Amino acid sequence: MKYIIILADGMSDYPIDRLGGKTPLMAARTPAIDRLCARSRCGQLVTVPDDMPPGSEVANLAVLGYDVRKVYQGRGVLEAASMGVELAENDLAMRCNIICIENGRIKNHSAGHIRSEESLRLVEALNEGLAGPRVRFHPGVSYRHLLVIRDGENDFECTPPHDVPGTPFMEVMPRPRGEKSVTAGLLADLIIRSQDILGAHPVNLKRKAQGKDPGNSIWPWSPGRRPQMKTFRELYGLSGAVISAVDLIFGIGVYAGLKPISVPGATGLYDTNYEGKARAACDALAGLDFVFLHIEASDEAGHEGDAELKVRTIEALDQRVITAVVECAAAMKEPVAIALLPDHATPCAVRTHTRDAVPFLIYHPSEKPDGIAEFNEETSKQGSYGLLHGDGFIKALLQRN
Repeated sequence: MKYIIILADGMSDYPIDRLGGKTPLMAARTPAIDRLCARSRCGQLVTVPDDMPPGSEVANLAVLGYDVRKVYQGRGVLEAASMGVELAENDLAMRCNIICIENGRIKNHSAGHIRSEESLRLVEALNEGLAGPRVRFHPGVSYRHLLVIRDGENDFECTPPHDVPGTPFMEVMPRPRGEKSVTAGLLADLIIRSQDILGAHPVNLKRKAQGKDPGNSIWPWSPGRRPQMKTFRELYGLSGAVISAVDLIFGIGVYAGLKPISVPGATGLYDTNYEGKARAACDALAGLDFVFLHIEASDEAGHEGDAELKVRTIEALDQRVITAVVECAAAMKEPVAIALLPDHATPCAVRTHTRDAVPFLIYHPSEKPDGIAEFNEETSKQGSYGLLHGDGFIKALLQRN
């Protein structure tokens, strides 16, 4: 048996008035997903414990069956692994967004989805102006970068910028957990100083002249140290690959021992190369036991609060990924189990992640289906898997119960 998880990041949502009281998943035209659903069993999965942050790093680790309370060390260390940044034992790594601040408020978490070639020049300027023996910036993709602080202490709280659009940035700066944090003070200083460097940079002057949002501040968050995780082969005896456009997901794959596969034209946005990712998944599945195919687009639409765009991303997933994966799976000599789910909800109404249980379907060629004709947040509640927690989903997929 071979296995593929198609992870539609942030796809789940709440009912939206302008969609006729439907969620984007309900409103989208998804004939391929619904045909797969009719052959599958459904349920709901709690991916984020009540006492943990509802980020993609926690949720995707949970989907893969890891005990997130034991292995979670923040987002930055996962992205460092993806980027090939070696972390020493005392290094503190954190995601470092380049964001847009306007009139003292966080306008968006992505500097208007700044292009990678532009943000690379900004990161170079940050290293020239702010780096030193303890501080180093590492460039990633688009607005997503990495900050490493040698001998930094993880004794402070950070706010993800996508959680607080429209908020005065000074109200959500890094803050000590106790009475004092030297590292929190260092981060606050870096944020303020970055605004002088980035605000005057030619890249941002040009973006403003073109009517685009400038990337005029850094925003560090999700700090942690190198995690200790067993690989997927150690846990389940399976070889595997991960396909994504996001460093975070590749980083999880590195620690999980999954082969990272990059696809040209994969952007993490609505314009991603859906067909290329589907082909890469089919090719990988031919030679490996397991594929984790991550599609980011719906999550970004949710952060934008754009319900219509979110509907389009789900329809693109249906027409340009699901159909191809189902067809190639059917043509394989070895049977293939297929799972589809989001990692968390990213409701357009709140523009950030929530802890709501997410819908999932699992198709096993030999199992009797539920008979649910449409896949969405409500119908999945009637599925025979019920409500799963922890490693319940991955064990259901791999039939290891």
